[in-house]
Amino acid sequence: MFGAILDDKKGGRFKISPLAENATYKQVYWPDTNVLITRFLSPDGVGEIADFMPVDEPDRWHGQHQLIRRVSVVRGSLTFRMLCQPAFNYARDDHRVKPCHEGVVFHSPNLSLALSTKVPLKIFDGNSVCAEFVLKENETATFLLHQVGPDTECGDGLTDAETERLFEGTVEYWRRWISKCSYVGRWRETVQRSALVLKLLTYEPTGAIIAAPTCSLPENIGGGRNWDYRYTWIRDAAFTLYALMRIGFTQEAARFIDWLEARTHELEPDGSLQIMYGIDGRHDLQEETLDHLEGYRGSRPVRIGNGAYHQHQIDIYGELLDSIYLYNKYGTPISHALWKETRRMLDWVCKNWQTKDYGIWEVRGEPAAFRLFQAHVLGGIGSRYTPDGEAFVSGRPRTLAEKPRRHL
Repeated sequence: MFGAILDDKKGGRFKISPLAENATYKQVYWPDTNVLITRFLSPDGVGEIADFMPVDEPDRWHGQHQLIRRVSVVRGSLTFRMLCQPAFNYARDDHRVKPCHEGVVFHSPNLSLALSTKVPLKIFDGNSVCAEFVLKENETATFLLHQVGPDTECGDGLTDAETERLFEGTVEYWRRWISKCSYVGRWRETVQRSALVLKLLTYEPTGAIIAAPTCSLPENIGGGRNWDYRYTWIRDAAFTLYALMRIGFTQEAARFIDWLEARTHELEPDGSLQIMYGIDGRHDLQEETLDHLEGYRGSRPVRIGNGAYHQHQIDIYGELLDSIYLYNKYGTPISHALWKETRRMLDWVCKNWQTKDYGIWEVRGEPAAFRLFQAHVLGGIGSRYTPDGEAFVSGRPRTLAEKPRRHL
């Protein structure tokens, strides 16, 4: 809905910013949380926006899926402009705007969103809303974006007291969660911030862990390698599982193992496993291009879905078995059903480990006889080799003759 990063004109945005000239800004996370603070600095005053999503105690009237944006001024006075311009279904679906007592509802064929606020809104262009408002020191304005039914009103905007209660509850949730971290080394703050990011990549209903929250951001500006990473790769999730278990987050590991076990009951008829799935367990991740979007800084095509889901990649079974082993040893013993499916997968690997595949690079050409070797040496650099005698180092092929002997 808000994909302006992929097309500035068509992509959609939810923007709040001061109108003051020469305003600068910086962004930080509220300590030990995933609450984002954007602070604006100008000669006229200092303001900030707190963006957060209630987790533990969602408001009964506004449902479970909420984004709250609280705007405040801590010094002086600032004029802000808010623009909410959704573009449903990657700017492919039309929508209409219905005004309510305190807000509006955006209705599209498959989804309805409400924007609730006590700030007066103005509808423009028939499908967007905006507002300009002035806040003085210690004054606040709140915007609540939430999903509603096709015939539901937007509901009243949040009061300052309600917003503060939801803010404090969200902060408490994240601090309670991160307090389970068992890491006490030198880089504690960095490790905890990384753990908070990994938690944001998990899908609460199933326990699946996505590779990244990005879609179609290019590997290089103007290039065509613009992939959709919002899915669960067996390989990536296995490494994430290992990281979470190492620092004490066994509950997240247990949820992912449950999701993984469900996938092992859905093996292909020959006993093989897909390399990636949807967060809800979907197998079909059909890739398509969105030619009506210009792409990030002109980098086309924009893709959703990922055609690599049908690829055959042998190495995923090693990462999968490593995850199961670690969880069985340091978490909870795995179920008999998972053990049976693991044996079935192992039988498949024993029969097929020498077949050609697409490798960890997910090449879009023909499958090849990729072989992976990890060199465990002092200074440890892992090198990946292909049978034709090339080593891939930092994305650049080097022949084995050029490779330092201590890394072989």
